[in-house]
Amino acid sequence: MKAIVYHRYGSADVLKLEEIEKPVPKDDEVLIKVRAAALNPLDWRMLKGVPFIIRKTMKVGKPKAEHGVGIGRDVAGVVEAVGRKVTQFRVGDEVFGAAASSVAEYACTKESAVAIKPEHMSFAQAASVPVAGYTALQGLRNGKIQSGQKVLVNGAAGGVGTFAVQIAKAHGAEVTGVCSAANLEMVLSIGADKVVDYAQEDFTKSGDKYDIILECVGNKSYSDCRPVLTPNGRFVMIGAPHEGSLIMLMASAIGAVVSSLFTRQKAVMFMAKSNPKDLVFMGELFDTGKLTPVIDRTCTLAETPEAIRYLEAGHARGKVVITLN
Repeated sequence: MKAIVYHRYGSADVLKLEEIEKPVPKDDEVLIKVRAAALNPLDWRMLKGVPFIIRKTMKVGKPKAEHGVGIGRDVAGVVEAVGRKVTQFRVGDEVFGAAASSVAEYACTKESAVAIKPEHMSFAQAASVPVAGYTALQGLRNGKIQSGQKVLVNGAAGGVGTFAVQIAKAHGAEVTGVCSAANLEMVLSIGADKVVDYAQEDFTKSGDKYDIILECVGNKSYSDCRPVLTPNGRFVMIGAPHEGSLIMLMASAIGAVVSSLFTRQKAVMFMAKSNPKDLVFMGELFDTGKLTPVIDRTCTLAETPEAIRYLEAGHARGKVVITLN
């Protein structure tokens, strides 16, 4: 089968389209014929060789010259084969969810990592949901979202941000999105009640108060945002800046969480987890018109290096998706 792999760390230039062995599902896995696979910032960070501790957490080792490492964790496609212990799916089912090395013609994943794709959701839309959708949904839950709250999403035009705006609205929140001038209309169109052009206004100095601030960009700290949090507000850390040390960012985030232990306002950090019930929930939001994935562009398998370069540049509106026949 054809797949995108890399044999050494570096830029998108090290990505290669190669013929590799088709995977075989384990007892608790399904083999998916991939129809679409979405990219995430994690992909270009892993490609560059992010700090060792993060690679270990993601269970990704050093690239080996003879085998290479695949990319991608979001997938949508058709079940091609099932392991002998799989009970929830059968050959021919259309599914979406999480799978390692999904930018390929086939990918294997545990049956617990996927769900049935909504009938009217395209494969490209379905592939865009998992990582960004999990992060937005679980981030809002960690922020203790409730109907009537005021929520601010910093980075509202990005992959996570576009999901967060819509999911917060579906929970009955009043949503403010922070983005560039070029994306104001788009963020309003997906449900934001108010948008802030970050080049014209610093939301941390606006005087408005928010129950939840989702920091999807990584350019505002807990201390920056405390003045605009309500007395019991929560600052949820999701994104990381393109430049700078991830280790330093993690240290800063941990420091914020610790310092917030002594205040009513809380800083929250978390790691999104694959959860098929969350996929089903987001599929239901799609079916009821409350959630529409925002796709900036679709690319072919061979165009993956160009897609990674575009995503790394930091200006994607919503998701970048690789589509296959």
